[in-house]
Amino acid sequence: MSIEVDSVVKQYGAQKALNSVSFKIKTGEIVGFLGPNGAGKSTMMKIITTYVEPSKGSVFVNGFSTENQGLHVKKSVGYLPEHNPLYLDFYVKEYLKFHADIHGVGKERIKEVIDQVGLIDIKGKKIGQLSKGYRQRVGLAAALLHDPEVLILDEPTTGLDPNQLRDIRDLIKKIGKSKTILLSTHIMQEVEAMCDRVIIINKGNIVADEKLDDLLTGQFQTIQIEFDKKVDEEIIKKLPYLKQISNLEGNVWSLGFETEEDMRAKVFDFTVHNGFRALQLNQRVTSLEALFQNLTN
Repeated sequence: MSIEVDSVVKQYGAQKALNSVSFKIKTGEIVGFLGPNGAGKSTMMKIITTYVEPSKGSVFVNGFSTENQGLHVKKSVGYLPEHNPLYLDFYVKEYLKFHADIHGVGKERIKEVIDQVGLIDIKGKKIGQLSKGYRQRVGLAAALLHDPEVLILDEPTTGLDPNQLRDIRDLIKKIGKSKTILLSTHIMQEVEAMCDRVIIINKGNIVADEKLDDLLTGQFQTIQIEFDKKVDEEIIKKLPYLKQISNLEGNVWSLGFETEEDMRAKVFDFTVHNGFRALQLNQRVTSLEALFQNLTN
């Protein structure tokens, strides 16, 4: 396994940021690490990259312990933090040479990375002159210079326009064929487009860890229904397996159920039994966004 996290706890005084978190990621996986603000995502990423020590538990990257083999871990990991720290007065090639010297890699590797992430046309420009998309590419290039086996990307697509999003997404997918990638983002469409697997964390606890396809075709289903008259929410809440309820407008409701059973017949029978009619009843394909809301609310 490229990343092994075992029963990690991180405590800041009385506040527990991570509560016995465990997961494993193997080579060739692109894993989306999701959660609301303050859920513990960035803390976990900083622990994996040795910037923060866990209060309890253990983390191994490529077989190296973050506790006592930190230098080996750093050699194995490329890290692009949420706020990409760049020296704006540096020229692109100058900045990458600075990083290459730190890692002890030669000029040929700089050329390879510049070509890999699409920086050829702007390698002679100052970083401060670049767009947000190109700055992200520079940060990604710096993370790739020492050819790490593992990439940790914290919000790599934040602030990018649609064209930049597509370019960075395609680049990450290409890199992910030979490396392990753990990425955090709030853009669910990007997770669906890039990731093989999703880990969702909420209040320091893992609430989901599944292949993306399995997660989207699993037990959670959403039904949209329009009643013929006003219905009290407390009556609707009597439906079995109901996990999410939302009044969209007027007498139209969105109902989320957690069960493998197709709930359309049960919802129809429920309306008849309670003395009202369903004017329309549709089962919607569950989106990652709906699952995320269900698991983190």
